[in-house]
Formats: sequence, C-alpha cells, structure tokens
Amino acid sequence: MGGREEDVRLGASKFPERIPLGTEAPTNDYVEPPPTPLYEPQELISWAFYRAGITEFMASFMYLYVSILTIISTARTPNQCHSIGVQGVAWAFGGMIFALVYCTAGISGGHINPAVTFGLFLARKLSLTRTIFYMIMQCLGAICGAGVVKGLQPEPYKAVGGGANRVNFGYTRGDGLGVEVMGTFVLVYTILAPLPIGFAVFLVHLATIPITGTGINPARSLGAAIVYNKDQAWNDLWIFGWDPSSVLLLPLCTTELSLEWSLSRPALAVFHYNLY
Repeated sequence: MGGREEDVRLGASKFPERIPLGTEAPTNDYVEPPPTPLYEPQELISWAFYRAGITEFMASFMYLYVSILTIISTARTPNQCHSIGVQGVAWAFGGMIFALVYCTAGISGGHINPAVTFGLFLARKLSLTRTIFYMIMQCLGAICGAGVVKGLQPEPYKAVGGGANRVNFGYTRGDGLGVEVMGTFVLVYTILAPLPIGFAVFLVHLATIPITGTGINPARSLGAAIVYNKDQAWNDLWIFGWDPSSVLLLPLCTTELSLEWSLSRPALAVFHYNLY
C-alpha cells in the first residue's frame, strides 16, 4: 500500500483530494456540546467561576479606560489635521476588543459585553448564574474604568461629555436605535472569534460614531453615563441598553442554522469548555 493513493471527499465541500491509501480522510464534522443547565450550584464554590468574573471586570475596566482616553485625546488636538479622527477612535475600540478577547478567551470566554453574555445565555452556552455574575462584573468594570479617567483628567473628561453615548444633532432617536440594533447584530454575529469581532467593532464604530458615538455594549454605555451623571447622558441611555436583548435571537438563530460556520462554532465550543 506504500505508494498507492485513493480519492477522498472532504466534508460538505465534496472536492476530491488524493491522499495515501489507508489514511483517514480529513473531516469538518462538528458535534454540538450539550446545553448548559440553567442553574449550576457547583459554580458558586469554584475558584474558576470567580476568576472568570474578575477577568471580565478587568477587561471592561481597561476597555473603558483606553477608549475614553482616546476620545479625550482626539478632542484636545488643536485641529483635525493633528487628530486621529473617527478612524483612530474606531481603531482604538476595535483594537482593544481584539486584544482583550484574545487575552481573556481562555479564562472567561472573553465576553466584555453584556450583549455577548446574554446572547450566549439564550443559546444555552452559559448558566443563569454565570450570566448574571458576568453582567454585574462587566458593568462594575466599566464604571471603574470611566471613573479613573474622570479622576485623572476631570476637565478634559467633562469637555467630551464623559465619553457617554447620545444621539448627535441632526439625527433622531429612531436613527440612533436603528444603527445600534444593526451594530449589535454585526457584533453578535461574529461572536467569540477574536480577530473577526475586533474588526466588526472597528467597522461598526467607523459607521456609527457620527450618529450615536457607538454603544453596542450596554456596560460601556451604562458605565459612562453613571460616572458622567448628566441629563444628556441619561436621556438616550435606553437606546443603548435595551436593544441588544431584543435583537440577539436573530444573529444567534442564523448562525446556528448555518452549516458552514466553520470558524465560530468550533471556537465557541473551545471557549465554552475553557470556562470550567
């Protein structure tokens, strides 16, 4: 059999390939892990559970800290020629998400966003206990990150409105809600694949910063609004807080029904099992 070969077919693609006879044909078959129980009491006595929550806290903290400082640095430049502009701010948000997801995926799953956490709960990838714990830690981290920026640079912080999300002049709240819903859809569709989700965040910010400042992350919007604590931050907060829960089922259903989701589904399984 040494030098003989045979035709094999690769997964769903059905393209023939010549390989040595007697070797196993490659396959792209993927087995869906069983649904996570709604409540897992053993999580509450596991150090891995609390370590994951602390990781989410620190990731949200760094995300808000760097992103708001980037907004401040952009606003303080004397003119647009010396500023990094919208593109630079979008790169800061997308780059931070890429780096943080890459670093935290093996510990907590790299959510850094209640929208992502809630989406995985709806897909039965997380227990209710872990979902609530993650969301609390994400929001606390965002509040602390924005608070540190306010403490270090109080005047520049006030000048940029605390980096809080709001619908900008010339747009209606309907416009803001629409772009936030679609932005959240794009974000969740690329869920838990570090490079795609980083680029997705960059592209969504590039498109929607002029409209709403780009939320697509309830913790980011809530943390900035709480620390800034002005009417203009609170008035539009509902646009950035409730829309993820209303649209997450759509991208989750489309990705679950896609037979060719060859990148995100295995990655999702790996990150799911790394939680324990």
